[in-house]
Amino acid sequence: MDETERPLRVPPQMSLYLDKHNIFQLLQSLLSSLVIDQPDDPINYLIQLLQRSNLNIPRVMLLGPPSVGKHTVAKSLSADLRAVHINLDSLLQDQVISRAVEIPAELLVNLIQQRLGDADCSERGWVLEGIPQTRLQALSLQQAGVIPHHVVVLDAPNEVLLERDRGKMVDLETGDVYHRIFMWPKDETIAKRLKRDPKSSEARRLSELHRFRREVTGLSSAYEHVLKVIDSDKPYPDIYLQALAFVRTRRYHRTPRVLLLGPPGSGKSHQAALLSQKYKMVDVGCGELLRSVAAEGTVQGIEVQSYLDDDRPVPDSLVLQVLEERLSRLDCSCRGWILHGFPRDLQQATCLQESQYQPNRVFFLEVTDDVCLERVTLRATDPVTGERYHAVTRPAPSAEVQERLWTRPEDSRETVTLKLSRYQENVEALQSMFSGAVYVNADQDPYSVFETVESRLTAD
Repeated sequence: MDETERPLRVPPQMSLYLDKHNIFQLLQSLLSSLVIDQPDDPINYLIQLLQRSNLNIPRVMLLGPPSVGKHTVAKSLSADLRAVHINLDSLLQDQVISRAVEIPAELLVNLIQQRLGDADCSERGWVLEGIPQTRLQALSLQQAGVIPHHVVVLDAPNEVLLERDRGKMVDLETGDVYHRIFMWPKDETIAKRLKRDPKSSEARRLSELHRFRREVTGLSSAYEHVLKVIDSDKPYPDIYLQALAFVRTRRYHRTPRVLLLGPPGSGKSHQAALLSQKYKMVDVGCGELLRSVAAEGTVQGIEVQSYLDDDRPVPDSLVLQVLEERLSRLDCSCRGWILHGFPRDLQQATCLQESQYQPNRVFFLEVTDDVCLERVTLRATDPVTGERYHAVTRPAPSAEVQERLWTRPEDSRETVTLKLSRYQENVEALQSMFSGAVYVNADQDPYSVFETVESRLTAD
């Protein structure tokens, strides 16, 4: 292998130190501030920034279609968080440009950088209302170092939004928004001066709504790691409490090192794939990793292959060598990882805990033996397409496909029963080793399991 092709690795001691002391998050915050403020004396600027200890100030983006309640929620969040409320109207008040025209990404970035560089934003934090509006603007802001800690997307069905728009009223003195049905001011003085928004029209609202629908997928993907979508077809107090609770949670700054444990058929591989897809962590399945190393033909791979050929268990020491080599690579060190398929017993768990790659989140996926047997023994693979089917949950689409399905030897009832028995023999020891683990009911649909895992993954 050419030296330029070798995967970069972070020494395990350094990776552990960086993770323990949140150095990655600290560097990201400092770099973001440097890019936004662009100080003449960067060294003194960084020293002052660290002395102010303001790296955890609110940085919130509140997005959503017209009439969903962004302005009201943003104003309330700013008050409760003591942060600066910023929207397009405040950014454009000194600019000769109409809000009806889509603002070029470069101009928007310059305006936001200038505003966020002001002392009040640096010291108190900020809530950006309705910014960015497009994925291009989001990417431009990210490249400029404008990186939020939380992104809230309010959404509701089109018919609900259009009905709200028809009842929307504005206090022209303060800019506050009210509604005839569900959000009317108690103060009669305010109520008497409410008017329909003179800048609003149904054609403009429809145009803004269609633009949001076009852009919402791209916006969500740009901020998927810090995103919460809130159903806004509910009473306002419920919507606001959800938003406030979310922005008051700290982001999960530690590099995630997730261990999934559970019997065969509990869904470990599926949950690892879902976590990897959403959070970009590296999916490290021990069995697949060993087969991959064996296929490389290296000295280590040849040794692993000799055990696989004879259907013998690969020795723990060799498995750990393979795992440590993979977990030391830069992608695992920076993005984090999800390990499954190892450890299977107390000795392996002890070796993992004594290594430099201890997990910081451990999940036991719990499900009965009967359910595991049904999940595993009724699944089969189409050798032509590679698609996997299940006799109950995902049957073959035709009789022709059904006839050619192939069941792997490791999915036979006898083999699965033996694996379940071994798991039950070792599970108490594994539970004692990982005393802080989270137990998840895996006898439900995969996305309900994922929501449970995800909620505990991002908790403090």
